[in-house]
Amino acid sequence: MEWRDHGILLSVRRHGENGAIIDVFTQEHGRHAGLVRGGAGRRMAPVLQPGAQLDLIWRARLEEHLGAYQAEPLRSRAAAALSGRLALAGLNAVTALLAFSLPEREPHAALYTRSEQLLDLLEQEEIWPLAYLQWELALLEELGFGLDLSACAVTGSAEDLIYVSPKSGCAVSRNGAGEWANRLLPLPPVLRGEGDAGDEDILIALRTTGFFLETRLAKALGNHPVPEARGRLLDTLSRRL
Repeated sequence: MEWRDHGILLSVRRHGENGAIIDVFTQEHGRHAGLVRGGAGRRMAPVLQPGAQLDLIWRARLEEHLGAYQAEPLRSRAAAALSGRLALAGLNAVTALLAFSLPEREPHAALYTRSEQLLDLLEQEEIWPLAYLQWELALLEELGFGLDLSACAVTGSAEDLIYVSPKSGCAVSRNGAGEWANRLLPLPPVLRGEGDAGDEDILIALRTTGFFLETRLAKALGNHPVPEARGRLLDTLSRRL
């Protein structure tokens, strides 16, 4: 078995004296692990950093085997990640969430493209938080837990939508909420692609998307906790306010 693909490196762990097992989100083969011989050595270790874009050749005797990677760097994001606290926290959150949520060897080409584009914006701190929020919405959508924020689930109106139902993931208007308002999640305009998209609104929006990551996605994955790297990203954003 052999294939060639591009991928975003999600994680690395040492294997044996000089090898490394890497987990990569590939364009056509999904999240896919493999052994890199010499991956912990002097030449390859600086290349195999989370977030790196790699050209990969994977080989194995049988498809179900772990297999071995031949990896060549296409683009390093180490300098971008070290450009500021937000960039580093952002890269760690993206790679951790992808490793946490994606099933092995299941292609998600659209999400791959969005993830690559997001990581390429790491050094642009003014637009990155909004891009990250949009990516997180896309992640939920891709995995079957998307939010429907087009109209009120109660009245059908598209006006004055200020809540999200924690049960259905649908928008709820002020009039539609009634006595249930205190049980609903906030729907800031930025979640619908409206408003000024300031850090405060983005943080409110991320707490709403975080609810669905924790109660829907994580539950579907066996109730494993959402990676702490996401919480550190929100803390970093909070300190910017």
